[in-house]
Amino acid sequence: MKKEIRIKGLRKRWLINSLGPIVMVALLCIAVFSVSIANYYYTGMRTGLESKAKEAANAFNTYSMNSYNEYIQMARSYTESFQDKDYLELQFIDSNGRIEVSTYGVTAGLMPSTPDITAALTEGEIEPYMGEDPATGQTIMSVSAPLEFDGRVVGAMRYVTAMDLANRQILISILIAVLVGVAALTMVYFSNLVLITNVVEPVAEVTATAKRISGGSYGIQVENKYRDEIGELIDSINDMSTKIGQSEKVKSEFISSVSHELRTPLTAINGWGETLLAGDSSPEELRKGIGIILKESRRLTSMVEELLDFSRMEDGRFTLHVEQADVQAEFEDTIYTYRALLRQDGIELRYDDGGQIIEPIAGDSERLKQVFCNVLDNAAKHGGAGERIDAAIRQENDTIVLTVRDYGPGIPEEELPYVKQKFYKGSSKARGSGIGLAVCDEIIHLHNGEFDINNAVGGGTIVTIVLPMAQ
Repeated sequence: MKKEIRIKGLRKRWLINSLGPIVMVALLCIAVFSVSIANYYYTGMRTGLESKAKEAANAFNTYSMNSYNEYIQMARSYTESFQDKDYLELQFIDSNGRIEVSTYGVTAGLMPSTPDITAALTEGEIEPYMGEDPATGQTIMSVSAPLEFDGRVVGAMRYVTAMDLANRQILISILIAVLVGVAALTMVYFSNLVLITNVVEPVAEVTATAKRISGGSYGIQVENKYRDEIGELIDSINDMSTKIGQSEKVKSEFISSVSHELRTPLTAINGWGETLLAGDSSPEELRKGIGIILKESRRLTSMVEELLDFSRMEDGRFTLHVEQADVQAEFEDTIYTYRALLRQDGIELRYDDGGQIIEPIAGDSERLKQVFCNVLDNAAKHGGAGERIDAAIRQENDTIVLTVRDYGPGIPEEELPYVKQKFYKGSSKARGSGIGLAVCDEIIHLHNGEFDINNAVGGGTIVTIVLPMAQ
């Protein structure tokens, strides 16, 4: 079912944050344009009227008139011959402010009493007026120019024009600007809507997949059709899903393996415990049973210690107790301990110290010995079929190099990169939790050293531990 596109959440924030400033700028531009276009029209009209009134008044004042009646007669003659009467009204105002002659006869005898008339009659100045006509109530623009006779102002020549047509043109211009702005905003809106939809749709898909992953559907993948940041996000989600799936698989295998590993020694301990408790065992069986119980108890103790170390590693509590550590002495002590144990299993443990005496370094003796024991134990479990293990220690420049090699079947090449990972056991059928080598790697890493596992030339596996002398 196709997802319904709703303006909410990320879309809403995107549109508000992107369209908000654009709408504000558009409104400001329309407002500025409206003021500018109105000012353009009004200024043009005012300038034109002032110029026409001034020129006409100057021309009228140049005529020689001997009486007021002659002035009135000339005004009527000038009015009758006025060519712009279709869009302008020409009025001649007497000294009292009354209209004596007008191209529109209906206004004759009226007294408009507008500021332009007052300025012309009292101050002899040309002053425009825009507002409501007191006589008609219509919005007008008028300009009055003083008329002089015998050196004194005897009247005024007034030009009047209605503002309806100008206001209509201004309104049309503003409406066009508004429509252009609305069209532009509509285009921006839909382009932003398409853009955010192209972002939200894959994000919604990724979110749904993430919810499925959090619900337990590990390993599922999102189809990646993008080659941008969204594509990188999907790749990251897919990679995370794959790794979580692998981790869950390994964890399940680990739990199953540990359960089996714990069950086996517990079964042996319980079985021999019940046998010994019955009290009908021979001294030889008694000795053998106690030996098995001790051996399996040590195995359980070792596994519990590894699990505790793993827990400390996971929550960051895995630390070292650093002091002067005699690495050579600890390694040799481990060799001597394991030599007798391995001899019982038919495995010869050879040791080469290179004839060197190595100085102690700063480190954790107990943790280093734990590594040595784990490495030798692994060599015995996985390479015991070779019936021989070689151990060596030497100083190279400013490092201590320890090696433990077995002559068993080795490790499959494809498994080598993973043998130090937590819980990984690969194809090995040997008993163990699968975290011992991970713990060893962490301990050596905390000593600023290197812990490497490789297949040896000629067969078998070789473990190399490199510890710096200067910690």
